[in-house]
Amino acid sequence: MLKEKILIVDDQYGIRILLNEVFHKEGYQTFQAANGFQALEIVENHSPDLVLLDMKIPGMDGIEILKRMKVVDQDIRVIIMTAYGELDMIQEAKDLGALTHFAKPFDIDEIRDAVKKYLPLKAN
Repeated sequence: MLKEKILIVDDQYGIRILLNEVFHKEGYQTFQAANGFQALEIVENHSPDLVLLDMKIPGMDGIEILKRMKVVDQDIRVIIMTAYGELDMIQEAKDLGALTHFAKPFDIDEIRDAVKKYLPLKAN
């Protein structure tokens, strides 16, 4: 049985590990990327169903990553994570097709509920 795949993109190691553990426990197959280049490589090689994407990443920022991921897979589902108050970035990301956003520090249960809503696990 193929599991639904989630890609976690965040330059903060602690946040990647936390989200990875939460969604791995839920039964998803998880991938992690610390930057845009890793994220795009995973999108091309593993076709994740959903991406949790931090907007504030050094180098290629979240908007650029989102644009490039949509070129590879226009149907990819993306939930963005932002610092509090980045309204312009949130709007631009939604215009580019992001499903929803969470401000950091986020409530892990809210993110888990959103992922379940946008990427329901199929029964085995």
